[in-house]
Amino acid sequence: MINRVRQLRKERLMTLEALAERAGVTKSYLSKVERGQSTPSIAVSVALARALDVHLDRLFVDSEQLSDVTVTRAGERHPLTPEHEAGSRYEGIALQAGAKRMTPFMLYPPHDADRVPFRDHPGEEFLFVHEGRAELLFPSHTVELAVGDSVYFRATTPHKVRSLGETRACVLLMICDDETAPDTPHAHLP
Repeated sequence: MINRVRQLRKERLMTLEALAERAGVTKSYLSKVERGQSTPSIAVSVALARALDVHLDRLFVDSEQLSDVTVTRAGERHPLTPEHEAGSRYEGIALQAGAKRMTPFMLYPPHDADRVPFRDHPGEEFLFVHEGRAELLFPSHTVELAVGDSVYFRATTPHKVRSLGETRACVLLMICDDETAPDTPHAHLP
């Protein structure tokens, strides 16, 4: 994603400042993303894609790689965050699928959610716990999820996820961006 954000920004003749402002992030943070020194959250990735006027997948693959039918084998998932990163880890699924309304990820939430800020973005999310136990946290309440449990919610509700138990949970995360939502920056995003 690192060079792709820079490439898409330059293709659109946008300055770092302009993209940062449209995405609702700081210029210094965006610079770190472009240099690979910081990995954006899903909420920030959605904001960047909207600011660049591209589908979320374009941050991860070139348009020439898109396909009508995409199979992603378990061992072929694309890591989107470094394994050693303390926060949530993400793996891309079906990144080469063209013209889709949903973007799937495998999510490995951290155990310590105190350091992770609540996030929100336009659209909807669906979580399905594949392995382990997880907890979906909202500002007003939490939802504990076990293997096979799922939850569907409006992503405009601030939220974060943490693993419960000894090992990280493995969660299928589906994001559907609301393309009709206004491009409003999220003040709490880095």
